[in-house]
Amino acid sequence: MGIGTILKPGILMSWAMRAMQHAEVYHNLISSVDPQFLKLTEVDDDIYSEFRKHFETLRVDVLSPEDLQSISAKQKWRPFCLKFDGVIEHFNCGTLLRLDCSLGYTEENTIVVPRIKFFAIEIARNREGYNKVVYTAVQDEEKDNGANGGGEKDADSGEEKGANGGGEKDTDSGEEKGANEM
Repeated sequence: MGIGTILKPGILMSWAMRAMQHAEVYHNLISSVDPQFLKLTEVDDDIYSEFRKHFETLRVDVLSPEDLQSISAKQKWRPFCLKFDGVIEHFNCGTLLRLDCSLGYTEENTIVVPRIKFFAIEIARNREGYNKVVYTAVQDEEKDNGANGGGEKDADSGEEKGANGGGEKDTDSGEEKGANEM
């Protein structure tokens, strides 16, 4: 089914849910594994070399909708995409792509593109190191959470709260006990 096909609301909702699930899975993947080592398809090397042959100077870290969907862009993308018809399953199925790879999937940062464009751009982002910012941010956050024992900080005092959100009062003495003392 092409992007220009008129869809019934139920089919459109089903596609949107699948597309969002795919986006979440992909974002979780690049958050948990160094993207430089990811292999998205069996033909990543072919996709990447063909992509860079056709789009030598395209910046993949931050894209504009015009880079992907203007009339001139569509004319340039079409031959590239058609090379993967029969190679990539559902190569022209609509897929969500982040315009700015340093940000997540939000309404403002997301565009629908054929699946092969998604693969080409994300493979380039992974190989050229642009998606590492997502991975590094998550790793840094996990380190920070590990350094403070995973506990939350109280917004008012800056003190760390125990698992029960502030400790329990000892019924005998009236003193507060931390999570470690329970």
